[in-house]
Amino acid sequence: MSLRINSNIASITAQRFLSKNQRQVEDSFKALASGTRLSTPKNDAAGFAISELLRAQVAGNEQSSKNAKTAVAFIQTAEGGLNEQNNILIRMRELAVNSASDSIGEKERGFVDEEFQLLIAEFDRIAKSTRFGSKTLLMGSGEEFSFQVGPYAGEENIIKFKLDSDTRSSSVGIDGANIADQDDALDALENIDEAIMHVSGARARLGGVQSRFQFAIDNIDSQRQNVEEARSIIADVDVAEETSKLARAQVLQEAGLSVLTQANAYPRKLMRLIE
Repeated sequence: MSLRINSNIASITAQRFLSKNQRQVEDSFKALASGTRLSTPKNDAAGFAISELLRAQVAGNEQSSKNAKTAVAFIQTAEGGLNEQNNILIRMRELAVNSASDSIGEKERGFVDEEFQLLIAEFDRIAKSTRFGSKTLLMGSGEEFSFQVGPYAGEENIIKFKLDSDTRSSSVGIDGANIADQDDALDALENIDEAIMHVSGARARLGGVQSRFQFAIDNIDSQRQNVEEARSIIADVDVAEETSKLARAQVLQEAGLSVLTQANAYPRKLMRLIE
């Protein structure tokens, strides 16, 4: 066995392992503090790349869900206007049935017709004033709307629908109707029934689109949950495992310091031979 003073190999070896254990302690602290084991790509380059792709998909799904929910609000705004128009038509029908009967006189019919005309005006106003932002919803614009409901490009990630509901009084056939006498009241009944069918059809179409968006939202939220779970498995730190690694590294660090202290004292022991 040769003994050397100029090169303390034991000390160099102890320093190398001590440095390695120090990096493990620092990495464990970073992982536990950040909640992710991929605080830097060097920890797992492939896992980091996959994790970032999944994180981007999750973010895209979150925004897609918001887009679909906005579309539902868009449709519900139109449907709310149609609901009130439907209520108006039912009241108008009630007035027309009343006017068509001899249970009231000509003067009373005049009062009933006055309310009837006001309801037609309100029906028309609702059609012209129902908006979502700058978009008019019940004037039959025929505009096609597109909503991005997926995290990627492609037609399969877009839902389109055309807003062609026109429920102005002139479009549903109640413009100019009156119930000032019995014959006009009977004619008005036919027009009102056709108008009710028109409004109900528009509501049914919007309801179908709303149902489609709701299923899209459920699917997007399910995808987001599952993709986030996959990303978590890859990227998130296992606290129990990382705590064990930290404890092991700290023990080895203490042992390394002890060994380094003894290794640095080794040359002094050799001096006794010279003495």
